[in-house]
Amino acid sequence: MKQLTFFTLLFILSSVSLLAQTDYSDSKTTQIVMLGSGNPNPSPSQSGCSVAIVVNDTPYIVDFGPGLIRQAAAMSPRYKGKIKGLDIKNIKHAFLTHLHSDHTTGYPDLILTPWVMGRNEPLEVYGPEGINKMTNHILEAYEDDIKYRLYGYEPANNQGWRVNSHEFTKEGLIYKDENIKVEAFPVPHGTWPNSWGFRFTTPDKVIVLSGDSAPSDKVVEYAKGADILIHEVYSKKGYDTKNDFWRNYHKHNHTSTLELAAIANQAKPKLIVLYHILFWGSDDKKLLDEISTTYKGKVIVGKDLDIY
Repeated sequence: MKQLTFFTLLFILSSVSLLAQTDYSDSKTTQIVMLGSGNPNPSPSQSGCSVAIVVNDTPYIVDFGPGLIRQAAAMSPRYKGKIKGLDIKNIKHAFLTHLHSDHTTGYPDLILTPWVMGRNEPLEVYGPEGINKMTNHILEAYEDDIKYRLYGYEPANNQGWRVNSHEFTKEGLIYKDENIKVEAFPVPHGTWPNSWGFRFTTPDKVIVLSGDSAPSDKVVEYAKGADILIHEVYSKKGYDTKNDFWRNYHKHNHTSTLELAAIANQAKPKLIVLYHILFWGSDDKKLLDEISTTYKGKVIVGKDLDIY
């Protein structure tokens, strides 16, 4: 009886957790799901950096932080979520801002789990120089697993494990289909040589995602008039408590609340969603207060599994 009570309580708590997620969306055509708002720090409340843009029930994944597949599954009808397009076997298109580990450690999961769950065509991945090499190494690392699933007792289909990886090196259009147009633009991320942001144009929304970036004129250019700007951020007050080494590092790699406010005042997006958040002792209110000192537009602190 005690065991039953415990598991019943666990189920209730899990259900409450899912119900606590907020749906800010105003479109039946385009939804954005924050699969992970985190960064390299293993915060229990922030899964690894990843965003799903779902257009006409077709998902497009941006960045592959740890946990993204289970986060996507949590939003699918199979697990009592309401985003039909995030049925795992439907995940067939993905885009990568850069190859840092906190954006890529979920890549093997992205390749293999949707296949195991029934994807029967290759995953199409678009990323900067190096994505082809990373893809080939992952497939080689899981060669025995793939062979067993193909020729063991299951057997799985012989297409869904495959990956067509496409490297882009120039700014501009990198992908287009009947649902979405994707443009890539370079952003400054310390000495990292290939870091990119994206502009997604759907039938009813323009969405710009910064990736990891210090303040960038390109973000301003591509985000002008956008419906949603998804931008990384760190607390300026938290930054001020760091030593010289870490202040110099973050100054050249990331964007503070006050710097983001300056970007927003130039670009004037309808909504800003914060992600890849470094709180450093701040909370949601303090982050928003810092931004609102100079920017008066609508800003939301991104939470895992929220919908925009």
